Amino acid sequence: MQKDLFITGTDTGVGKTVISCALLSMLKQQGKTVLGMKPIASGCQQTPQGLRNEDAEQLIRFSSQSMPYSLVNPYAYEAPIAPHIAAEQSGDKIDLEVIRERYLALSAQCDQVIVEGVGGWLVPVNETQTIADLACQLDMPVLLVVGLRLGCINHALLSYQAILHAGLNCVGWVANQVESDMLRLDENVAAIKNRIDAPLLGTVLFNESLDISDISGHLSSRLSVASSE
Repeated sequence: MQKDLFITGTDTGVGKTVISCALLSMLKQQGKTVLGMKPIASGCQQTPQGLRNEDAEQLIRFSSQSMPYSLVNPYAYEAPIAPHIAAEQSGDKIDLEVIRERYLALSAQCDQVIVEGVGGWLVPVNETQTIADLACQLDMPVLLVVGLRLGCINHALLSYQAILHAGLNCVGWVANQVESDMLRLDENVAAIKNRIDAPLLGTVLFNESLDISDISGHLSSRLSVASSE
């Protein structure tokens, strides 16, 4: 039975795309056909083909096959600002049902879809809904990416509690070091691990090269298992 996965993070810039691509790579190595999706993206670049987002293009690169960009990234905005503000500025409104329809179109073409959220768990997407509502609309288990930097313990615990409050299953979390000089890294990871009732599925140390194959090696095999259970 297909088991897709929603990737969220404790904040923006914590490595959701890197972990999503590493997971896509792991699943492909297991012989599965997989597709990445970035439903909402701000900070896009104008190209001859239209607005394009670097994160979405990375997901396409590590997917099993190339799909129409409009399916992978239905809502793309040029301004690098909160998505609901970017949508309003563009005279647009983000509709979660549109995202669900595009997701189902992708899902029909592969074994698994890895969906990457935008920002953190409660980032607004329109006047009344957030990324949490999107995850609920898609009805997926959630993987939490924790950006290891000062304040990460509080952000991780709040995000985890919010995922549970939404009634979704948090299959685990990945610790991703985003600051090269973070102090007491091991102690921070231990503090989160002792307070979250979900498995730590990998610790990724600071990596300037962002080599996906190298990062995949830091992830537990339980990560790919969790996405299949």
